[in-house]
Amino acid sequence: MKLLPRNHKRRDLLKQIAQTSALVFLGPAQLAWGAKLLAVRMWPAEDYTRVTLESDERLNVSHQLLTNPNRLVVDVEGIELTNTLRELVAKVKNNDPYVAQVRVGQFQPKVVRLVFDLKESVQPQLFTLDPVGNYQNRLVFDLYPTVANDPLMALVKNSSKKSAALDAEDPIAAFANKEIEKQTPHPKAPAATDKSQHRRLLTIAIDPGHGGEDPGAIGKRGSREKDIVLSISRKLKAQIEQEPDMRSYLTRDGDYFVPLHTRVNKARRVKADLFVSVHADAFVRPNARGASVFALSQQGASSTAARWLANKENSADMIGGLNIKSQDRQVAQLLLDMSTTAQIKDSLKLGDAVLKQIGSFAKLHKPHVEQASFAVLKAPDVPSILIETAFISNPEEEARLNDQEYQEQIASSILKGIKNYFAKNPPVAKSRQI
Repeated sequence: MKLLPRNHKRRDLLKQIAQTSALVFLGPAQLAWGAKLLAVRMWPAEDYTRVTLESDERLNVSHQLLTNPNRLVVDVEGIELTNTLRELVAKVKNNDPYVAQVRVGQFQPKVVRLVFDLKESVQPQLFTLDPVGNYQNRLVFDLYPTVANDPLMALVKNSSKKSAALDAEDPIAAFANKEIEKQTPHPKAPAATDKSQHRRLLTIAIDPGHGGEDPGAIGKRGSREKDIVLSISRKLKAQIEQEPDMRSYLTRDGDYFVPLHTRVNKARRVKADLFVSVHADAFVRPNARGASVFALSQQGASSTAARWLANKENSADMIGGLNIKSQDRQVAQLLLDMSTTAQIKDSLKLGDAVLKQIGSFAKLHKPHVEQASFAVLKAPDVPSILIETAFISNPEEEARLNDQEYQEQIASSILKGIKNYFAKNPPVAKSRQI
């Protein structure tokens, strides 16, 4: 074997040292090269469509919006085109309000380009999420419509026949309401009889817990809380719609993530009379059982278990994937600090009425309404309760939660409790035009 001159050896050694030093001083962007893509997911919804890329390392991206036609182009650095990424193409659903199709390709070495063909113009929000729970690093694209949907207008439109029917029953009250609205910018109680004040449509906001990236609790049989509570909530909505003087609004009507404070804001935007958040409890011990009802507390939790549950439910934003940068933290915090003593008092009355009805056919975990600092119950002017319909972590109760008849019973008991609450606590008069 031919030996290299001594000076050649020295040059090779110096070269190796230089290469090693370069590795030591690599920044985060360089270290991301070769990141492994673990999963891709899409969550279409009326409010927005979410796209998630999960990887073992944080990804760097750049994006641009194009028009004629509308497209979102996203370049993801540090990855190769893989079968996992190609799966994104097949995940686009026909009923997606915003995405028509997705095209993927290797744009440059270590740069994959995603092209979202859009059905309308959008305002995209791109952000990353640190590992939490069962998730590793997530890159998220939230595609919001340029003009946000107005939930109140949609609710008024969908319930117009009911409103007309109430007016037909009491034309004098309807005329009085219209005259008041002409004379005052903010109409107060109708000038007709006391009965007419209570014959307006009552709006019940139903909040199916969790959704999208956040599955909630998972039972031993694999049941996901987000699916169970959406099913119960839809049944409750259907039953409420059978009532001549009630209408309902779902904070989510599909499998997608809704931040906690957005759920509160949605209820306030539709001028809800009540807010009912539906969940399916879980605990570390599988023998825990029974339904529970919770109201807000401003002075600490009523029990250690209530505090533990509130902390778990309040972590939904981290798991579901909240874009912190897009939120006005001061406004959100102000909303969550405005809850009044009167609201909590009414919430306890509502919770007691519902708990009694659930207890008429199902086992209760506690015989009274518990309290804790649930973020989703902090609407300052809407009586709000959170119902844990059963323990999904208990195999026997998990089976019951999957039973359609039990779901109907739970929904029926909630509605009966709501009606009993209104019978003893007549609703505040509002304009019948909403």
